[in-house]
Amino acid sequence: MWRNEAGGPTDRLGGGPTRRFAKGAPHGSGLDLHAEEMRLRWVVDFTPAPRVLEIGGDDAGEYLVTAGVPGRSAVDPLWDGDPATAVRQAGRGLRRLHDVLPVDECPFSWSVDDRIATSGKARTAPPELGDPPAIDRLVVCHGDPCVPNTLIGDDGLWSGHVDFDALGVADRWADIAVATMSLGWNYGPGFEQTFLDAYGVADDPVRTAYYRALWAAT
Repeated sequence: MWRNEAGGPTDRLGGGPTRRFAKGAPHGSGLDLHAEEMRLRWVVDFTPAPRVLEIGGDDAGEYLVTAGVPGRSAVDPLWDGDPATAVRQAGRGLRRLHDVLPVDECPFSWSVDDRIATSGKARTAPPELGDPPAIDRLVVCHGDPCVPNTLIGDDGLWSGHVDFDALGVADRWADIAVATMSLGWNYGPGFEQTFLDAYGVADDPVRTAYYRALWAAT
């Protein structure tokens, strides 16, 4: 079982190709599994993602059951021993996600204004953030692109993503900045350029700094 910062547990049910996952949202946790359900039902038509099997509630809170996606998390022990491969596949996987999800058809937003407006931590933009940088490229962002949410098959190739509860349209750097930040947490320093090269984009210190600060604030 894995438990997120809000206290919501995620349990694996079974194994092999029929494995399922149950995510819980205890009463009062602030987690919105219905928001994730809607995003999963939309995104699964375009990219490898968990398929919703059931959503409901009980005395403990709400729960969401999804089918498993082939592959292991990019921070699975298998990839701890080969972080360079994991980082390259995380970069390639995020680029594919951004390329295949149709912006014009996406009903969800992850814009700066919407993130601030819906955050439980910040109702107005912190003054130190300043004005957001100009949009580089609008894409459908994952919303939580930290590398544990990237899946890699045993063949060493990206195989999908999980945890789409914040998916929405935004500048691609809203994802890239957080994804590269998470590399240090999970693999140690020195992998950011590998990720950027695999994604296919030059470093952008201004957008990176802004979207990392926004992540921390919201």
